[in-house]
Amino acid sequence: MTDVSIVELEDFALELARTAGGIAQAHFRRPITVENKGGSAFDPVTNADRAIERVLRAAIVERYPAHGIVAEEEGERAGSGDYTWFIDPIDGTRAFMTGSPLWGTLIGLTRGAEPLFGLLVQPVLEEVFFGGPSGSWLIKPERRDRLRRRNCVSLASAVLASTHPDMFAGDQATAFRSLAAQCLLHRFGGDCYNYGMLAAGFLDLVVEGQLKPFDIVPLIPILEGAGCVVTDWQGRKPLMGGYVVAAATPELHAAALAVLRR
Repeated sequence: MTDVSIVELEDFALELARTAGGIAQAHFRRPITVENKGGSAFDPVTNADRAIERVLRAAIVERYPAHGIVAEEEGERAGSGDYTWFIDPIDGTRAFMTGSPLWGTLIGLTRGAEPLFGLLVQPVLEEVFFGGPSGSWLIKPERRDRLRRRNCVSLASAVLASTHPDMFAGDQATAFRSLAAQCLLHRFGGDCYNYGMLAAGFLDLVVEGQLKPFDIVPLIPILEGAGCVVTDWQGRKPLMGGYVVAAATPELHAAALAVLRR
């Protein structure tokens, strides 16, 4: 199916969001199974991650069998059409397993190489960050508010966030420390929720490394719809993940890139 409307696809994605949120809430702050899939470097996956992805994949295959899927736990399913879904069932598994609400389910759809829309679902806080052709919105049970970034243009005034210093090594670590030293404030932690706070106007910069496509592709429409700029450290759209810089304004993005490139 290639002629499906964007409205239908968005409604289906919101159904997926509700489904994922219900599964996550059923496991959050309850006994869960945690496995290490990273060998000597601890990389946790829980039974909640696996359950969410399994249910979302099955729903997509049933509704849109020609669509491809790129997801964290079960890998890639090639499609026969132009559409591909990107899923991270729990972005921030470490936060999830330690009882912190700073995690989310990421769901995004591309047509060819172009992100169409994306969702960040945080069911504990009853929040869905949505970005698409209509702009970017924070959807809560009782209301829907437009997301708009802060108008920060200088590093000296910028609040910078990143998930963990271990994302950077060697030259990248040196570049990141140089950038952080020029910002007003720097915070670690937050995972995907940092990008929601950037789109909502509470952060000015998010800089990270070693991302996978499903970590960032669903967030691109949310950020761009809120007026933010997001690229890799070479200034390209980060469809393959890697090292990412997201900024509230073009001026701030250019300033951050200049430091990171040095």
